[in-house]
Amino acid sequence: MSKPLTEWKVLPHGKLTRIEDNILTVEGMIRMPLGAFSRRMTAVRLRDGRLVVFNAVALDECEMRVLEDFGNPTFLIVPNAHHRLDARIWKDRYPEIQVIAPAGARAKVEETVPVDATAADFGDHGVVFVTVPGTGDNEAALEVRGANGTTLILNDMVGNIRKTSGFGGWLLRLMGFAGDEPHIPVPVKLMMIRDKLAFAAQLRRWAELPSLKRVLVSHGSTIEDNAPGSLRKLAASLG
Repeated sequence: MSKPLTEWKVLPHGKLTRIEDNILTVEGMIRMPLGAFSRRMTAVRLRDGRLVVFNAVALDECEMRVLEDFGNPTFLIVPNAHHRLDARIWKDRYPEIQVIAPAGARAKVEETVPVDATAADFGDHGVVFVTVPGTGDNEAALEVRGANGTTLILNDMVGNIRKTSGFGGWLLRLMGFAGDEPHIPVPVKLMMIRDKLAFAAQLRRWAELPSLKRVLVSHGSTIEDNAPGSLRKLAASLG
């Protein structure tokens, strides 16, 4: 993992895209030892206008104004200890923001930024914070229910990096970070999943969410083509 930032540093990113009335998402790129790696931030607006920011990414000032016009950044979800890069600078920019991290990642996250809580009730029944079973309480997710269906926001447990090229792309595929369909990255299976059966059961529960429309992942493209079927297939791959 890259060293957490101590000042606002904008790395390459796209534009914020509204995928539902209450959801904005943006994809950026970060340099890693294996090459350029995609990363995603998602902001969910609660009924009262507060924002839940999942996997914060520093954006340029134009896009930050878009975000701030969308809502008030109130909750910052650091979904695991490997996603701390921008946490401190977001807290510096928004001192009142509440930092939330899963219990198993709290100590490591607090090396970068104080953690206010390891669980959350956002006061909006349509937005639910989940500590992912089978990960030793080290991974967080969000379920967002709306009139048009449900959006599931995951972090590292599922990847969907498909567009790869050159030596870096070859390495990503060799290491199991990229593939031709949604997948559980090989390093995640080896190092982050503590209980395969518990995680598989959670994938199946997510597949049954009412009107599951899409799955947003921190690394790779959005899963929109038969999202429930993709989750069931991933669960079956775990046994």
